[in-house]
Amino acid sequence: MEYFDELSRFLEQSQTDSLKTAHFADHFNGLKVKLSFGKGNPARVTWIAFLAEGQTITNGIYPFYLYFKKQNLLMLSYGLSETIPPNTNWKLANPVKISDYFKGHHLGKPARYGASLVYKVYDPAKMESAEIEEDLAEIIGIYKQTVGERPVLPKKKPNPKIEFDYKAFQKSIAGCNLHINPNFTLRFITSLLAKPFVILTGLSGSGKTKLAQAFSKWICESEDQICLVAVGADWTNREPLLGYPNALDEGKYVKPDSGVLDLILLANKNPAKPYFPILDEMNLSHVERYFADFLSAMESGGDIRLHPEYTQKHDNIPSKIRLPKNLFIIGTVNIDETTYMFSPKVLDRANVIEFRVTREEMAHFLSLDCTLNLDSVSASGCLMATSFVELALNKQIETKDKGLVNHALLDFFEQLQTAGAEFGYRSAAEIVRFAAIGNHMEPAWKVNEIVDAAIVQKLLPKVHGSRRRLEPVLKTLAALCAADIGEIEDFLNSKKGLAELGVVHYPVTLEKLKRMYKSLIDNGFTSFAEA
Repeated sequence: MEYFDELSRFLEQSQTDSLKTAHFADHFNGLKVKLSFGKGNPARVTWIAFLAEGQTITNGIYPFYLYFKKQNLLMLSYGLSETIPPNTNWKLANPVKISDYFKGHHLGKPARYGASLVYKVYDPAKMESAEIEEDLAEIIGIYKQTVGERPVLPKKKPNPKIEFDYKAFQKSIAGCNLHINPNFTLRFITSLLAKPFVILTGLSGSGKTKLAQAFSKWICESEDQICLVAVGADWTNREPLLGYPNALDEGKYVKPDSGVLDLILLANKNPAKPYFPILDEMNLSHVERYFADFLSAMESGGDIRLHPEYTQKHDNIPSKIRLPKNLFIIGTVNIDETTYMFSPKVLDRANVIEFRVTREEMAHFLSLDCTLNLDSVSASGCLMATSFVELALNKQIETKDKGLVNHALLDFFEQLQTAGAEFGYRSAAEIVRFAAIGNHMEPAWKVNEIVDAAIVQKLLPKVHGSRRRLEPVLKTLAALCAADIGEIEDFLNSKKGLAELGVVHYPVTLEKLKRMYKSLIDNGFTSFAEA
């Protein structure tokens, strides 16, 4: 006998004001079934209880489905009566109270039944029949043996999983007073999933590091999964990230203070969890010097050798490591006289996202509470972590309108080739992958908007050079962004605004090209980072 359909009907009725229960089954698997949608008024927490002989809601223990309306959370729990303490107790190895679960996941206080114990948590929209039937059969088996005074410890269950939803992150950061444009958040997360190396550049103090910290805190269940590293101006090799074998003491390995090596080793041991090294101000030193091993391993999938493979171990550090697929590297960049420019080798392997602040965004920020509290988002999205990693590893996702994406890429390839900044197969494949992930994450995201984001993140960062070389190229690229090419030159020279151009296919790209063009005219030279 199955219960999935009955549970689905229970959840549907929980969304209404109906309190009727007569149309539900009153027995299941040899147990009496009691339901409640409230008394007199709809309850904040609706429930289903499975009762053995001699056990009641007011005095006993029972498997207990609880639906918390405010949190839209369905929980299967080891129920405990609240009115009278039960004579029989659940015999569990590591019980977790519902109140403790809510506190640990920043869900507030449970409206009721906080003393009952967590078995498993479900997202009502993502329930699977086989999982529901298996879990219910197992807890009922445990229950029958428990009330029969034959104690049994439950099998260790995996952490509950909820399908990844970027909108949940946007909602969380708004609550901690980090105000990021939702489209920008979508671009950032899509970039991470498409290629786990993202560089955030742009205006100093615009929230680059805060965004990286907020997302990693939100999706990770532990601070051990995050490593914020302040890149030093004296980094000339890989030692600050990977350490080195002690030449004076054989068998000893000096691990870096940054903690990056420990993070990589931990990520390899826990492939279902995401891990985040955040390299702050990563261009204070030449990135190609200290990050070369990472850049090579990203593409080759090969090993990074740490020390010679002797019979004697180096402090339990393996002789070689691989970059785990669940490692998501985020770098932040500022451009000034103390920093270094990136080479095409670095830019070609990353999505480069530029932070800018509009007048409207600044006015909105000033009108709100400016006190930032990132701790309030910690672990709020950790139930989506497994789904996030699975999405990053899923290579079967395909983009809709692939022909439009390919056509746009070929147009830009032809024009960039004249400037010596054309892209290769890797960049093309990563843009197609970005489009596929974007479609999956947000079906309402239009294909021209996805292509717009991809061009400005993957193709334009490599464009740099003199006025003589780039002026005709920038004009031609700008013409590809709009339907009416006759007005493009006036737009580039600030004689007309974006709204006066009619249909614009790629507005973000066109605005960036305008800034690069202005820098080119004013200085005789331009680059993506300096415009």
